[in-house]
Amino acid sequence: MVKTGIFYGSSTGTTEEIAGIIAGKLGISSKDVHNIESNDGDLSEYDFLIFGASSTGIGDLQYFWENYLDTLKSADLSGKTVALFCCGDSYTYSDSFCGAMRKIYDAIKDSGCNFTGKVSTDGYEAGDTDAVIDGQFVGLAIDNDNEENKTAERIDSWIELIKK
Repeated sequence: MVKTGIFYGSSTGTTEEIAGIIAGKLGISSKDVHNIESNDGDLSEYDFLIFGASSTGIGDLQYFWENYLDTLKSADLSGKTVALFCCGDSYTYSDSFCGAMRKIYDAIKDSGCNFTGKVSTDGYEAGDTDAVIDGQFVGLAIDNDNEENKTAERIDSWIELIKK
């Protein structure tokens, strides 16, 4: 059985809320959901890792992630499967919407991990953001402030995608 861990950083609580929703839908125990602020989870325990962040400012990493990236870069992620999700503001910061997700992606893309959960840009109001490669977000992009009515459907579709 594949062991899954969720690691997130949250300033306002939105990313934490989304992490909880994802955990519930995937049947992940709360002991396997880790706030990176406390740096209490051991990445090596998991086969499948879900990293959640929020973009601050102009696509910047949330401040807990700034510190945690060093931990992530030094971890052995060889053979692990990784999925990303990010919360941001697609209206005010359309050109940098969920840019933090790309920063995490870039930090670990050469680590030997396998990515899953890329999402088409169809239906999003975002501009030409760094979080997009070849017409797809590198993970699930959420704008819970301006498009809250789309959040549940986007999560459900993404869950089905990563379960494969």
